[in-house]
Amino acid sequence: MNDLPSLLSQPVLRLGASALTLGQMLVVAGLVVFALFALLALALARSGRARARAATEAEARMSAILQAQAEMQGRMGAMAELFGARQAELTQSLSQRLDAMTGRLGQTMSEQTKSTHESLARLQERLAVIDTAQNNIQSLAGQVVQLQAILSNKQTRGAFGQSRMEAIVADGLPHGGYEFQATLSNGSRPDCLVRMPNGSPSLVIDAKFPLEAWNAIRAAEGPDARKLAAQAFRRDVEVHIRDISEKYLIAGETQDTAFMFVPSESVFSEIHENFETLVHRAHKARVVIVSPSLLMLSIQVIQAILKDARMREQAHLIQGEVVRLMEDVSRLDERVRRLQGHFGQTAKDIDDILVSTGKITRRGAKIETLELGGNGAGSDEPPDASARREASRRMADSRTGQLRLMVVEEDEG
Repeated sequence: MNDLPSLLSQPVLRLGASALTLGQMLVVAGLVVFALFALLALALARSGRARARAATEAEARMSAILQAQAEMQGRMGAMAELFGARQAELTQSLSQRLDAMTGRLGQTMSEQTKSTHESLARLQERLAVIDTAQNNIQSLAGQVVQLQAILSNKQTRGAFGQSRMEAIVADGLPHGGYEFQATLSNGSRPDCLVRMPNGSPSLVIDAKFPLEAWNAIRAAEGPDARKLAAQAFRRDVEVHIRDISEKYLIAGETQDTAFMFVPSESVFSEIHENFETLVHRAHKARVVIVSPSLLMLSIQVIQAILKDARMREQAHLIQGEVVRLMEDVSRLDERVRRLQGHFGQTAKDIDDILVSTGKITRRGAKIETLELGGNGAGSDEPPDASARREASRRMADSRTGQLRLMVVEEDEG
């Protein structure tokens, strides 16, 4: 027993000046082992708490997963119901749309059928119109052939130009302002004679234009034949211009200028474009070449001249009417001035009446303010009689409200 304390007190380790005994080493080792056990226990406790926490979290996550799964199943069920309802609605909508489309297709087909029948009916009507137009064209072609036959004959062609000129003149001038086939003093008979106003000489219109050479130009083939036809046309027109100038221009009886009527606008334009020498020759001979449009314009100018002449002839009548109108205006002015004098006298009388009524009004006011038999110092009337008299007063108003009279009644007692 005594050896154990000595054994424990024996130095085992020396560190510098201090020495560690076996007992101290054992104590230190025991402390170290205790500390290790404490640390191990602490670690075990912490690991247990961590496992418990992990288990708790795992349970919470599991419950959350189960809850999410339940919610998912509920949502899946709701989605299935929704899909079912939507599918039913889609099926119903598709059926309705198919029914509506079928109805529209049927209606469209019926409308298309009706439109097709109407189009066919209109097409038949138009075909009937086309047939009528074709018949008219055929008849017109026959008329053109007849017109060509007419124009191929000199006499009938002259009648055609004459009738066209007569239609233009008759449409533009009043009856009596022209004469067809009149005889002049030299025995010649122009196609038309337009009567000018104020005793002026008449205007001569000739409608016998030579179209044979013009038709020859159109029918010529080749430059040589066309040149010969143009020369013949120029020669015939020059001869016709000379005949008009010599036969129809009579001093004092006809105008210094005569009209040569060309019944075709194309012939007229061709003359002015390719036969300028004929135009100059006609101007020198005081013959004016006119087409249907120019003749119509000239007739309108002559109509305006005739209207102006008629207006000048009726000028004295218009002046007489103006003089009578001025006399009526003068009488009207005199009567208005007389009426104005009457109105002035009436206004003066009204002013005098107003002055008189003003005087009467002022005098009535004075009478109203006048104290007759008042309750003054020199009055012997008792106060009660004065009160009765004052109570028995009445006011009389005039019709105009401007005059007021004081009426005082005598006391009955």
